Amino acid sequence: MTKDELRAELERQAQRYKEVYGGEVITYAAQPDPERKAWRKKSSLLDQAFEKELEKIKKDQQARMDEQSSQ
Repeated sequence: MTKDELRAELERQAQRYKEVYGGEVITYAAQPDPERKAWRKKSSLLDQAFEKELEKIKKDQQARMDEQSSQ
């Protein structure tokens, strides 16, 4: 079923409802989809400890590089 066919069918149903039941049909605009936010995992203590260790290793490597370049 195409969009045009669906629109026509809905229009026929709305007209039928108005004629048979004498009711009023109110149509609403579609609600926009909520914005998706990037999922972020809260870091655990192990994750934080791992990050600290990585920083220590990077600092040690940088200090070694500085030592070698100064010699």
